Amino acid sequence: MSAKSSKVSAQGVNPEAQVPVGQQIRELRRARGLTLTDMKEMTGRSVGNLSEMERGTSPITIEALDVIARALDVSINWFFSGTAVAAAEERDVIVRRSARREINLSQAGTREELLSPNLKGQLELILTTFSPGAGTGEAGRARKGEEGGLVLSGELELSVNGHTYVLEEGDSFQMRGIGKHWCHNPGEVDTVVVWAISPASY
Repeated sequence: MSAKSSKVSAQGVNPEAQVPVGQQIRELRRARGLTLTDMKEMTGRSVGNLSEMERGTSPITIEALDVIARALDVSINWFFSGTAVAAAEERDVIVRRSARREINLSQAGTREELLSPNLKGQLELILTTFSPGAGTGEAGRARKGEEGGLVLSGELELSVNGHTYVLEEGDSFQMRGIGKHWCHNPGEVDTVVVWAISPASY
């Protein structure tokens, strides 16, 4: 292993592997042999907007990333960035707080952190932080399996199959694998939610 590839930040993650989401989209699109015009037809978004997201000059929401991921034939999981560093005996069991992989959509006010050590099993754990006013987009995301969660702090406005609920710290929820949902932070402080998803197909 070269000296460059072995560098590890104080947070326990290889900084070389923390690639911006927009750059990952562009590289995967090119690897698929697709143009921005092709992506426009597949996602319903303008060439200009797609280009801005790839260059990091326009926010990427979870809703937008979901549509783009489907067009590129991957799940959102593909975009978790960073190579976590763990001792061999912990690698498939433990994720240290300092070594979580993440999808940082900070321009859209959202950060997703992977709490699962890998995506090989049937269960996936994710920690989501929504800034005030941020959310997944009201178009909704179609579920591929069962999802549940616990609001650790703040407020969460959750719409499940057309019914809207407001959850507070300590409230939990569960959704069957049929239908759509969206969520939003209606408060003035960050909302933090831990999600459990099965199968691991976020």
